[in-house]
Amino acid sequence: MSEASVEKSSERKAFLFLTVLLAPLLTVAIVGGYGFAVWILQIFNGPPTG
Repeated sequence: MSEASVEKSSERKAFLFLTVLLAPLLTVAIVGGYGFAVWILQIFNGPPTG
């Protein structure tokens, strides 16, 4: 295998890792963390009033 083909293969694996695993996990963690923070704040402060 040439140097360029090895680099291309590892670049493809890194891209797939980022798009298939890391991005969805980070999205779920961020949205879940925000929801958890809102839930905790509402426990202490009560529901929002209009």
